[in-house]
Amino acid sequence: MAMMPVKNDNPVRHYSVEELKKLHEHMPTTILDSGEYFLTPENCRGCHGFDSTGLANINSDSIDINLYDDWETSMMGLAGVDPWWRAKVSHEILTNPAHSNELQTFCTSCHAPMGHYSAKYKGYPHYLLANLDTDALGKAGVACMGCHTIGDSALGTVFSGNIPYDTTHHIYGPFVNPMTGPMQLYVGLTPVFGDHMGEGKVCSSCHTLISNTVDLSGNPTGGTFVEQATFHEWENSIYPSTPTTCQSCHMPPINDPVVIANGILSLSGRSPFNLHQFAGANSFMVNLIKTNKTSLGVLARDANFDSTLVAIDKQLTQNTLDLDVHSDTLLNDTLALSVVLTNKAGHKFPTGYPSRRAVLQVVVLKANGDTIFASGVFDSNQEVININTPFESHHDTISSDNNAQIYEMIMGDVNGNKTTVLERSASALKDNRIPPAGFTTSFSTYDTCKIVGAALTDPDFNKTGVTEGTGKDIVHYMIAMNGYHGLVNISASVYYQTIPPSWVTEMFSHNSAQIDTFRNMFNNAPKAPLLVARDTLQNILINTSIQSLNAPASVDIYPTITQSGKISVRGHHLKNGEIKVYNAQGQMVYFIKFKEEESILIQLPELNGVYFINVSSSQFNVTKKIFKL
Repeated sequence: MAMMPVKNDNPVRHYSVEELKKLHEHMPTTILDSGEYFLTPENCRGCHGFDSTGLANINSDSIDINLYDDWETSMMGLAGVDPWWRAKVSHEILTNPAHSNELQTFCTSCHAPMGHYSAKYKGYPHYLLANLDTDALGKAGVACMGCHTIGDSALGTVFSGNIPYDTTHHIYGPFVNPMTGPMQLYVGLTPVFGDHMGEGKVCSSCHTLISNTVDLSGNPTGGTFVEQATFHEWENSIYPSTPTTCQSCHMPPINDPVVIANGILSLSGRSPFNLHQFAGANSFMVNLIKTNKTSLGVLARDANFDSTLVAIDKQLTQNTLDLDVHSDTLLNDTLALSVVLTNKAGHKFPTGYPSRRAVLQVVVLKANGDTIFASGVFDSNQEVININTPFESHHDTISSDNNAQIYEMIMGDVNGNKTTVLERSASALKDNRIPPAGFTTSFSTYDTCKIVGAALTDPDFNKTGVTEGTGKDIVHYMIAMNGYHGLVNISASVYYQTIPPSWVTEMFSHNSAQIDTFRNMFNNAPKAPLLVARDTLQNILINTSIQSLNAPASVDIYPTITQSGKISVRGHHLKNGEIKVYNAQGQMVYFIKFKEEESILIQLPELNGVYFINVSSSQFNVTKKIFKL
């Protein structure tokens, strides 16, 4: 997560003479009538778009950073035409046809808020995709006035698309003492300073989304389901007490004084200036829409899409996750690794829409390139090989290629079965998405962003001992060497997917114009997962001959079968060493250092099973298998 203002490093965007002519042809200037509440973003473009004179909307290096071009190819700007969203709305309607109007109205409140709320304020009961398709306000997605007319009243307390708009023709910005005349003259709006525009709560109405649950017959259960709670995840972190907000990461500030409007010679530069990139992690959809922009009616230039993709790549690979792999020990022909994942984002990773997931891939290769171990590897369809059904559980320790660590939220219906139908979702069956630093199970908003499943009892998932809030997960790997001696190369990688194959299977079993359109686009799109972070260990020497299951006569470990769990270690050479006890899954459950002893008493954990006791010093390294009955 970017904590400090940064320089913009987007590619330089140039307009040809012909492009400038077309640009000005599509720059209407409309004064907002008393019975209207929003204007299309084209009305803002004349002042806050590309400046052909090169004086405004540029940084200190004279690179164009205008608001309009950054916004229009973000997922905010594309929200109203997003074919994945439209297909999913259609899927929900086909599942529960009687709910069609309510479903569409609910979904357009966030994806097409200006069109939705304009209809609502005029007394219309519903705002549907058909309305959106003929409405420039709806097709504009989450545009300028969709955010800048949000008032401060009730922000941070109203969610699920309930946006508290100020309908008095005020438009809020982050700068004090704004120049009011030009906007009043040209568009009939009065700019005012709004402190809330720099606060995370301005995003809360849509980025905490709770839906009503229905059973498999479409009947309301009276229950609800939290589809996403990104805002509450941020609240449940260290970041609200710091300058880090949604804007500081997704609209990174630069310190350059920027003249924010074209053609106003008396306007001085403003600083810091927040870039309007809205970069998250969804480069898959940005790429897909770029490829299909003509059929989707998107007029944005490829250069603007490319600029957005650069910003997304930077956000995902530099500001999201740290990854470290460690070689812990070699025990009984088994290599022990630990992989530490540290969430740098201000919310869970991944967050947002439930389809999104991250996969931890660990590969161990011999020096000649032969594979010893591979977990989290993708097949040609970009699904994880050997994934368990109905879904992969969270793992603290992995010892088989057939298991993989996948960070995701799995939705369950009223019968506890996995579903991808949002309206049928009654509870989360799994949520091991890595929490942000400072996240605790006792915080007031935890009920909307719970940890669910095996991650909740994982001793090093977001905690050290009993202390919560590390924002980390440590995954342990116990890898059989099968007698191999020599060098190995180890790599750990985290990959991100916006839409895994399993998330479209259910939807693609249906047909509609929206689903068929998206299916064609999806099948023809490159779907390789995005690399978020990687760490490697090169040329690690494996020499299993120094390990032994039989203790030499100088060290006695007994009894080998115990009911009490008490184990004695005796010997004449117990000097300056340590004792480690591992369970059958390779987890270290006991550790002690000794200086000079003749006898040491160990108490095994209460759980019965197989344990390995390793006693080591500079003179020896021995291991014995113990059975606790």
